[in-house]
Amino acid sequence: MALGELVRRHLVDTRPLGVAAYRRIWAGQTVSSVGVGVTLVAVGQQVFELTHSSFYVGLLGMASLIPLIVFGLWGGAVADAVDRRKLLIVGSLVAWAATLFILLQALLGLENVYLIFAAVALNSTGFAITGPTRGAIIPRLLEPEMVPAANALNSLVYSLGAVAGPMVGAVMLGNGGFAAAYAVDALLFTGSLYAALRLPSLPPLGKVSRPGARAVLEGLSFVVRSPVLLMSFVVDIIAMVFAMPRALFPELTAVRFGGSMDALGWMTSALAIGSVAGALFSGWVGRVRRQGMALSIVIAVWGLAVAAAGLAHDLWLVVAFMAVGGVADVISSVWRQSILQLYAPDEMRGRLQGAFMVVVAGGPRLGDLRAGATATMFGLTGAWVGGGIACAVIVLIVGLSVPGFRNYRGR
Repeated sequence: MALGELVRRHLVDTRPLGVAAYRRIWAGQTVSSVGVGVTLVAVGQQVFELTHSSFYVGLLGMASLIPLIVFGLWGGAVADAVDRRKLLIVGSLVAWAATLFILLQALLGLENVYLIFAAVALNSTGFAITGPTRGAIIPRLLEPEMVPAANALNSLVYSLGAVAGPMVGAVMLGNGGFAAAYAVDALLFTGSLYAALRLPSLPPLGKVSRPGARAVLEGLSFVVRSPVLLMSFVVDIIAMVFAMPRALFPELTAVRFGGSMDALGWMTSALAIGSVAGALFSGWVGRVRRQGMALSIVIAVWGLAVAAAGLAHDLWLVVAFMAVGGVADVISSVWRQSILQLYAPDEMRGRLQGAFMVVVAGGPRLGDLRAGATATMFGLTGAWVGGGIACAVIVLIVGLSVPGFRNYRGR
C-alpha cells in the first residue's frame, strides 16, 4: 500500500473543515477548550488546598451534575424549538459569566469552597445548554457522510485542550496563582463565543414540539425504545462511574509525587494525550461495522488501563497507562456520538443530544463522587484500581449480553 493511501486511510479526516461555519466552531472550541482545561486543574487544586479532602474534590462533580441533568434535557428540548444559533449564544454567555465569577472570588481571596461550588454549578448550566445545541447544529452544517469525521475532529479539539489546558494551568498555578489561571480561561472563552456569533440563522425544521416536560419525555422515550442507543448510554455510564479517577489526582500528587504541580499537570493531561493520538489516527474508526461489540471491548481496555495506572509508582508509567485509556475513550466517543446523530431525525436531535450530554458529562461527575467516597473508605489505591477492574468486568458482561447491541452494525 502506498504511503499516501496509508495516511489517507488512517489519519483523521479533515473534510468538514472545508465548511466555513463548521470551521469557525471547530477553531473557537480549539481555543476555548484550553481555557476549560486550565480551570479544570485549578478548581480541583483550589478545593483540595482549602479542604485537604478528595471527597470535597469529588463533590465538585455533584455541584455540576444537577444543572447538567436539568438544563441539559431542557436545553435539548429548546434546541428543537428555537433558532439554535441564538440558543448557543445564550448558553455561551452563561458559561462565560460563571468563569468571570470564579475569577472574581480568586482575585478577592474569599477562600470559600461553597462559592466555588456555586460557580461550577453556573458554568455547568451554560455547558448544559451549549452542549446539546452544538451537537444538534453539526448535522445541519455538514453532509451525513462527514458527520463521523466531524465528531473525530471535535474529539481532537477537546483532547488538545485537555492536554494543553492542564499544562498551562500548572504553569499559571506555580507562577501566578488561581486568579491567573482563571483569567486565562475567561480570555480564551471569547473564541467560542465569536464562533457562535458568526453562525448563520438555524431555525427548527420539521415538527416543532413546545419545550417542556412532554418534549423531554418524548426524547427519552425514543432512547428507551432504541436498544442500541440505550446500551450506548449504559456502557458509557459504566466506564465513567467505575473507572474515572480524576478526583484522586490531587491526593495522588501529594502522596506519591511530593505535591508537584508539574506531576498534577501531567496526570490531568494524560488521558487527553492518548485522546489526541487516538483522534489523529481515527481514519479507520468509521470503517468498523460491529460497533456494539467494539464499544464494549474498548471500554474494557479503558478500565484495565486505568487500573494499571493506579498501580504505577513512576509518573511516566501513570501517564502512559492513562494515555492508553485516553485512546480507548476517544474511539468510544466517536462511535457513540455518530450512532446518535445519524439515528435521530432533525426535530429530535436536540433532545437526544441533551440526553447524550447528560450521560457524557454527568457520568464523570458521578465518577468523581464514587472515587472520592471509595478513597475515604478503602484508600487511594483501592478506589483507583478497584474501579478500573470493576469497569472492565461489568462492561463486558452487560455490553455483550444484549444481542441487539452486540450484533449492531454501524450505518
